[in-house]
Amino acid sequence: MEMISLEYPAIELPEQLRNRSLSIAIGHFDGVHRGHRNVIEQVVATAKRTGGLSAVMTFNPHPKEVLGRGDQYYNCLTPLAVKQSLFAELGVDLVLVVKFDHDFAAIMPEQFVDEVLRRLGAAQIVVGFDFNFGYKGQGNAATMKALCEPDIQVEIVEPLYDNGLKVSSTYIRQALSDGDIELATKLLGRPYELAGTVVHGDGRGSSIGFPTANVDVSLPYVMPRLGVFGISAVVLGKSYYGVLNHGMKPTFNKEDIRPVLEAHLFDFHQAIYDEPIRLQFHSFIRPEQRFSGVDELIRQIHADAQQAKRQFGVE
Repeated sequence: MEMISLEYPAIELPEQLRNRSLSIAIGHFDGVHRGHRNVIEQVVATAKRTGGLSAVMTFNPHPKEVLGRGDQYYNCLTPLAVKQSLFAELGVDLVLVVKFDHDFAAIMPEQFVDEVLRRLGAAQIVVGFDFNFGYKGQGNAATMKALCEPDIQVEIVEPLYDNGLKVSSTYIRQALSDGDIELATKLLGRPYELAGTVVHGDGRGSSIGFPTANVDVSLPYVMPRLGVFGISAVVLGKSYYGVLNHGMKPTFNKEDIRPVLEAHLFDFHQAIYDEPIRLQFHSFIRPEQRFSGVDELIRQIHADAQQAKRQFGVE
């Protein structure tokens, strides 16, 4: 899979890709959830059927962040590098990353079709039913169809529902905020994941018999609610089950600090400072709480670990 950065008005593919038939899925695709995959899989299937290339066009940064209508969109379910990896798993040939700035936000729907899609040589476009584009979102899926056809075919994918609610990035963000990990997993079609690096902590976990990997997350992920979770972690090329505390460590910290991620991995005893680690969230065990002392904390951590082991079937 190849990633190509584009910036309006200089919309142009590398020479070796010109004159190739492109089937393009368009959207921000934060989370690459089950609904997004319906759109992307249709593009991949169309490209295979027609002998062309499948492409995903996404925008960076998030349009709402640029337009000042959603500071929360700085944090993502899937930062750009993670989205690219998921697109590759779905069989996409090209990822077209369009820089979203105020100049791009000001173009009219007709310009988007003529000066972006036609210039790229698009043959088929696939969008979700709620897709909007152009200045102030004036264009929608029906507009796209009217402006593109007959020379560019447009397919509009209907929404995917779960228990009467549309599968969406907003719904998943809310599930993570609520600690509803099972729902987030169901909507994503996979466990929610964070990637980071193991860093030095205060060493308190080892001193009480529960050594932890302190994880620094540099990419702008959406973080789940504060509390304790059943997780799996991929480190040094292997996967391990464990428990993770996302919080302020209130038993020891009396002042407000930045929330930290501390993962205790079962039957794991290696030093992994500065190693990359991926955390997958499987269950919410309990909210974070302050304990009266170290002994009460140790008993609760043991109970948390036993609960997670039962859930994973690894007792």
